[in-house]
Amino acid sequence: MKKKYVSGVEFFIEKAIFASGAATILFVVLIFVFLLKEGLSLFSEVSLTSFLFSKNWYPISDPPQFGILPLIMGSILVTFGAIVISVPLGVAAAVYISEVAPKSIRTFLKSGIELLAAIPSIVLGFIGIIFLAPAIRNIFNLSSGLTALAGSIMLAFMALPTIVSIIEDAIVSVPRSYKEGSLALGATHWQTIYKVILPAASSGILAAIMLGIGRVIGETMAVLMITGNAAIMPTSILQPVRTLTATIAAEMGEAVAGSSHYYALFAIGIILFIISFVINLLADMFLHRGKK
Repeated sequence: MKKKYVSGVEFFIEKAIFASGAATILFVVLIFVFLLKEGLSLFSEVSLTSFLFSKNWYPISDPPQFGILPLIMGSILVTFGAIVISVPLGVAAAVYISEVAPKSIRTFLKSGIELLAAIPSIVLGFIGIIFLAPAIRNIFNLSSGLTALAGSIMLAFMALPTIVSIIEDAIVSVPRSYKEGSLALGATHWQTIYKVILPAASSGILAAIMLGIGRVIGETMAVLMITGNAAIMPTSILQPVRTLTATIAAEMGEAVAGSSHYYALFAIGIILFIISFVINLLADMFLHRGKK
């Protein structure tokens, strides 16, 4: 009787886990279908080429113009800047935590970094407006500190917990025999780190970078508050920009349901969904390659 009861419980848990996984996939598919249903309606009025490559985003002009190239370039500029800042810092922090820091403070440091992810983005955006933007304005003698650089710095700070955590896990998962063999051959500790451990953990590092990009490119409130929110083609990281996510957040409340503007915002959502899907797919591929 006891075996049957245990088997029944295991069967129920197994089916519940399967149902949870299937529901997750179903929800993602339904979200994509909903975005397609609303977003594709725009392309009866605007060509896909014009939507992606036109430089003018004037949704309430007469006639309206829906060119998202400035928004795409703004997102790329802010994301690239954030990754340039966060990846070196993330790798250095992960190496220090996993290979250099004393055991007595290693757990404390890792927990502290992961707690940074719990800070709401709107709080970080507020800090950026009060402290970061004025500092950038004074340092570079600008009329406004609300620029792509401000967004990059703040988003780098937000991406660090993800990058550090994944890279640290990748370094820890490197077989201990690699390190011991390198040291036995006469390599120093630092030579072992950058010539043996980091190359062996490269798949995890690449996955961390991809997930960091996904974290940054999907952020909304912080970039809406501190990047200047200007839908113009950026030529410098010291210019105000507007990202894809900020455009949806700023304009969805004023878009008339069923209008071209409304459909254009859903079309932007489709672009973001595809970008996020590709980034997460690449990260998953890197992680699985590392496990093999």
